[in-house]
Amino acid sequence: MASSVLAPAAVEYPSSDGTPVAESDFQLTPLVYAREALRDYFRDRRDVYVAANLFIYYEEGSREAVAPDMFVVLGAANHERHTYRLWQEPKAPDFVMEVTSRSTWREDQERKRKLYGELGVTEYWQYDPTGDYLQPRLQGEHLESGEYRRMRDQGTGACDQRMYSKVLGLELRVSARGFRFFDPVAGQEILSFTERGEAQQRAERGWRQERQEREREQQERERAERGWQRAEQERQRERQEAEARIAELEARLRDRGGADRQTSPA
Repeated sequence: MASSVLAPAAVEYPSSDGTPVAESDFQLTPLVYAREALRDYFRDRRDVYVAANLFIYYEEGSREAVAPDMFVVLGAANHERHTYRLWQEPKAPDFVMEVTSRSTWREDQERKRKLYGELGVTEYWQYDPTGDYLQPRLQGEHLESGEYRRMRDQGTGACDQRMYSKVLGLELRVSARGFRFFDPVAGQEILSFTERGEAQQRAERGWRQERQEREREQQERERAERGWQRAEQERQRERQEAEARIAELEARLRDRGGADRQTSPA
């Protein structure tokens, strides 16, 4: 796999080759989502490393390297790295995904596929966001006895493609919304850190609006209660005034009746 192996101490391992991360937004959008979503999903795991577009050097003393669009290693310490050097790490990646483009699709299908198999990458995934180079757009392969075997697609209905990653314990799905990870146990889509923050903000706004609505309803009830109390007080006042007028009238009638009896002839 390697060429021109030098003394390890004499070798520098660059962290960049100056090429862009992606050709266009069509490739960058799913790549950024995949990295953020898996980093956030495994945020509490200190033994899961998720990286994107990072050089993997696979033989000490050689400058030969490969830079997967995105990869995951189960059992590697979760900390930032300039490069991933296999002789300094516990293992090769368990999960690799390449986002296909016009300039990379042949290499993804041929050289990289062969190299990942030699390195022992358990699952190799390819996703073509535009559908110009791969049919179907999402393809997953599992390493068995040194050879990659195509995974079964279970996509139906609204989900064009649905395939299960044993490595991640997640489904990879393609629909009208594009590429997404899905947790079949929790029954929910995996959000990126940014999306989760936005969802929390929307939820908080919803809670605030709901609380404000409840407060408005409570204020309305209190105003209605105060109005009822004022109306009831007014009715009581009017009743008391009416009763007082009646009592006064009855008293006058009694007084007049007594006077009439006193002045009538014997």
